[in-house]
Amino acid sequence: MINRIDTAALRARAAKRRRKWLLAVLAACVLLAWAAMMGVMALSGAASYYRTPGEIGYEDRDGAVRLRLGGYVEKGSVVYGEGARVHFRVTDCQASEPVVFNGVLPDLFREEQGVVAEGRFVNGAFVADTVLARHDERYMPKEVAEKIEHTVCEGAQGQQ
Repeated sequence: MINRIDTAALRARAAKRRRKWLLAVLAACVLLAWAAMMGVMALSGAASYYRTPGEIGYEDRDGAVRLRLGGYVEKGSVVYGEGARVHFRVTDCQASEPVVFNGVLPDLFREEQGVVAEGRFVNGAFVADTVLARHDERYMPKEVAEKIEHTVCEGAQGQQ
């Protein structure tokens, strides 16, 4: 008896193997795309963008985006409320924004001093959960410190 090789069956098996391999590659690509999308979404939620009061736009005021609001504490604007609540205004000499902070302010916090408040807008006021004084360079990103340094208000301190 002569063994006959069924070429149609061989071709069918090869096509089946190729289909399985193609499905595995496709599944791996979908999984990688999903993981990349999840990573981007996680990072975008944790990011906070630096703005001065003059750079604040309508899209920043909806409270969906975390921001770092930087500039100088406006002279005469600091009002201490109940407990640890403090109201003050941050200015870049072009515009100013009201800030509400509930916590302990840094030792170097004072009027006409460089400051960065981190938080989000709620009902028209910037509600900060972190406040850094300009000279807290250990805790302030270099680009933020440089941007404040280049904003010069007449009579403002914080330049060195």
